[in-house]
Amino acid sequence: MSKFSDSFMIEIVDHKIVCHKAQKSLLESIEANQIEVHFHCREGYCGACRTKLLQGEVEYKTDPLAFIDDDEILPCCCYPTSDIKIELG
Repeated sequence: MSKFSDSFMIEIVDHKIVCHKAQKSLLESIEANQIEVHFHCREGYCGACRTKLLQGEVEYKTDPLAFIDDDEILPCCCYPTSDIKIELG
C-alpha cells in the first residue's frame, strides 16, 4: 500500500481540522471542505497556493515549478505523509 493511500488530519490555522482523503492532493482536500485557498495552477501559473507548513511532513508527487522556502509547501502537488498543521496565505 502506498503512503499516499493513508488518511491524515490537516489542522488549518484559523479554520478547522479536516481529514485528508486517499489519493487527493492537499489542495483537493482543502477545497472538498469548502475552505477558500488561492491557486492558479489550473490556469498555468504555479506558486499562488504557497502555504506555510507549521508541523508534519509532506511529499511531492511531481516537482513543484515555483520556488518555495523551507517552511512552505504547494498544496496543489503535495500529499501529507503525516498529520500536518498549515497556515493558508
